[in-house]
Amino acid sequence: MKKFNIPEYYKSSIISRLKEYRRVKDPRKKDFSPSVLDFGPVRIYLARHFGFCYGVENAIEISYKALAENPGKQIYLLSQMIHNPNVNRDLQDKGIRFIMDTEGNKFMEWEELKPSDIVIIPAFGTTIETEQKLKDIGIEVHKYDTTCPFVERVWNRTEQLGDESYSVIIHGKHNHEETRATFSHSRRNAPSIIVKNMAETKYLTDYIAGSMEKEEFMKLFEGKFTEGFDPDTHLDKVGVVNQTTMLATETNEIANFVKEAILKKFGKDNLKQHFADTRDTLCYATNDNQQATYSLLNSRADFAIVVGGYNSSNTSHIVELCEEKLPTYYISTANEILAKNIIRHYDHHNNNMKTSRDFLPHKDKVDVILTSGASCPDATVEDVLQTLISFYNDVKSVEEVLAELK
Repeated sequence: MKKFNIPEYYKSSIISRLKEYRRVKDPRKKDFSPSVLDFGPVRIYLARHFGFCYGVENAIEISYKALAENPGKQIYLLSQMIHNPNVNRDLQDKGIRFIMDTEGNKFMEWEELKPSDIVIIPAFGTTIETEQKLKDIGIEVHKYDTTCPFVERVWNRTEQLGDESYSVIIHGKHNHEETRATFSHSRRNAPSIIVKNMAETKYLTDYIAGSMEKEEFMKLFEGKFTEGFDPDTHLDKVGVVNQTTMLATETNEIANFVKEAILKKFGKDNLKQHFADTRDTLCYATNDNQQATYSLLNSRADFAIVVGGYNSSNTSHIVELCEEKLPTYYISTANEILAKNIIRHYDHHNNNMKTSRDFLPHKDKVDVILTSGASCPDATVEDVLQTLISFYNDVKSVEEVLAELK
C-alpha cells in the first residue's frame, strides 16, 4: 500500500502503532475483531478499520502539494475536499478558497476565475459540466485532481455498462456531490436513474413487475433520471453501481432485489442478458470500515462514540449501524465532550445538535466502542480516547495497555 505524505498533526503515534501491530498480525485483513484497550476502570473497543482511507490520504497529499508548489497564486477547491470540518478549515486557513458548497451552491461566479488560478478537484470528483467550465477558462484541471480512484472505477464501469446497452441504477443520495459526479459521467453513455435506499428500489421493481403506473413512477423519481429515460424499455437491461460511501451491504441488497425482479420477468436462462454483475465497484475501504463496525458491535459495550464530519455519508452509516445496538454519540472532535457527564452530539436524523448528561454509566468497569469515518484524522480519534480516560482515576498508561496487546 502506498504511503502518503500528509501533515504530522493529522497523525497519532498511539493509533499508528496500534494499526501497524494489527497489520503485521493480520496482513490479509481477515480479522475484523476490534482492538481492546483495557485501561482499568474504562475499556475501549477500537474498530479494526477506521480513519483515513486511501482516497482521503491521496486527496490530502495532493491538496497540500498544491499549496507548496504555488506560492503567491490563488488556490481554490471546487468544494469541501473531504467531509471533515477540521481538514477543510485547515486548508482555508492556509489560503484556499471554496468555489461552491457540497450541494453545488456557488460562493463565487466562474467569471472570477483566471487561467493562472489553481483549482483542486475534491476526492468525490466533479461533474463533466463543471470540468468543462474550468477547461474553458483555461485552468489545468487534471494537475490537482484528487478524485478517489475507487470513484473513478465506478465511472469506468458505468461507461462499460453503457457500451453494452445496459441502463445504470445508481445507489446514492441524489444531491451528494459524488452521486452528482457519477450521474454526470453515467448519463453520457447510458440511461441512468438514482435510488437512495431499498424503499425507492421497491418502487423501481414494482414497475419492472408491472404493478405501478408510468405516471406515478416518473413523479416518484422526478429529478433522479436522465433526460429521455423510459422505464418501459430502460429497466429491461440494468446494472447497479453505487456512491462509494453508502452501506455496501445495502448496495448488495439493492442489486440482489433488482436481480430477483429481472429474474422473475425474463427467466433464469436470460438473466445474464438483462442484469450485469457489478460487485467489483464496491469501495474496499468503505466495506472494511463497515465490516469492522459489524464485528465491533459484538462487544458488550455500554455505548458507542463515532467520530467524523456531520456531513460525512460514510460516517453517518456507521452511526446508523451502532444505533441499532446501543446508545451512540456522533461527534466531530473531543471538544464535544464537555465534561465527564456532558456530551454534545449530532442527531443526523433531525440535523441538529443535542446535549446528553450522564452519558458515562456509574459502574466499576465502563466499556466504550470507539470508531470513526474514513475522513477523520487519527489524531482526532486519539484526542477522544485521551479525553475519555482522563475522567477516571488509577488508569493504566498507554504504554502499558499497548504492551498488553503483544
